[in-house]
Amino acid sequence: MKQQDLRAAALDYHRSPVPGKIAIQLTKPCATQRDLSLAYSPGVAHPCQEIEANPDSVWELTGRANTVAVVSDGTAVLGLGNIGPEAGLPVMEGKAVLFKHFADIDAIPLCLAKVFREDGRTDAKKLIAVVECLEPSLGGINLEDIGGPACFEVEQTLKQRMGIPVFHDDQHGTAIISTAAVLNALKLTGRKIEQARFVVNGAGAAGIACAEFYIAAGARRENFILCDSKGAIYKGRKEGMTAEKEAFAVATPARTLAEALAGADVFVGLSVGNCVTAEMVRAMAKNPILFPMANPTPEIMPDLALAAGAAVVGTGRSDFPNQVNNVLGFPGIFRGALDVRATQINEEMKRAASLALAELATEEIPAAVKATLAKAYPQDAAAGMFAGANPLKATYVIPKPFDPRVVPRVARRVAAAAMASGVARQPVADLDAYEQAVTRRLAR
Repeated sequence: MKQQDLRAAALDYHRSPVPGKIAIQLTKPCATQRDLSLAYSPGVAHPCQEIEANPDSVWELTGRANTVAVVSDGTAVLGLGNIGPEAGLPVMEGKAVLFKHFADIDAIPLCLAKVFREDGRTDAKKLIAVVECLEPSLGGINLEDIGGPACFEVEQTLKQRMGIPVFHDDQHGTAIISTAAVLNALKLTGRKIEQARFVVNGAGAAGIACAEFYIAAGARRENFILCDSKGAIYKGRKEGMTAEKEAFAVATPARTLAEALAGADVFVGLSVGNCVTAEMVRAMAKNPILFPMANPTPEIMPDLALAAGAAVVGTGRSDFPNQVNNVLGFPGIFRGALDVRATQINEEMKRAASLALAELATEEIPAAVKATLAKAYPQDAAAGMFAGANPLKATYVIPKPFDPRVVPRVARRVAAAAMASGVARQPVADLDAYEQAVTRRLAR
């Protein structure tokens, strides 16, 4: 679709037949005098009194248990930058659509103003003060499109102060999903993660979170070179450094991205389009792995990377194989966290989500699921992408977003990890039955 056609179609989609993409839907009837007396006065006083006497009953008598807020201040929206809370609202509504469609979670988009410093960037303390006051109404908080470095302080402080899950998807979503893809790509190319050399281009929230998550999965910190707009991050560098970047400062002669890539096994891009050349790919180790995830233009186009010798390539785009799409993660993560009433989304739960995705890509796909995938991805199905007892291949290292197994499996693994790590307040007795129940719920 041409850019001008896409713009017209997108504006029309958001404008008609009513403005926006979401609306409130009732879960109880309100058609008679009796209904009204139960929904509001005088009947509503009884659940109020019940919750006052037994605060935990709020989870059974209100919609809180299935409600998440998507919170942003509009300071780092997609690739658009600091465009403000009003301009960021369509993205937060879009996130709410994905929560509902993929996981049957009710999500409320909240774009906040007056939480900025004089320079227009996030004032972490102001944002924290607003968000922590929302806890009584919500089952979880999804932080979205909040600029760094404030996003790190915001998430960590809210996790300490709130008794519900707080998750900054820009950091952890990409990390969780790309880790699954990296693990399977390493398997395909015969590498061990602890020996692989990584280059991450983009040292913002997502880039740093990805690197930290790969290390938690077994990679070695000394095998990383992070690059930002000023080049490689090395020991002794003064310009543009933060505490988060300092943790990745290594002793290296590399000063540019090209120098950093020489001999590297894995490239992960969360930066700008067309910054990697075919020559750089050829200078990497044999059969390198590349995940250029800048949107809408990757750091290098997949065909160029493959022609230069790449063994596996994934991007953030849906029109290329191996799309690293956050929708593979957050719906199932929150579904599992909400269903066991977790107090947080911890590292164990995030790792469980990543391993669930990696495992799914190696499992034989049932006939009914293949039929669903064939409708959603006809060209991929025709090319045999979903065939075989183990469909793992260079073009399929992570599952597809419309695979109906994804959310139930991720939710199951996250719920299990929450219980094992002691943060679940309402444990699930039978995980097999739970995964099947989520599958049925989403099928409806």
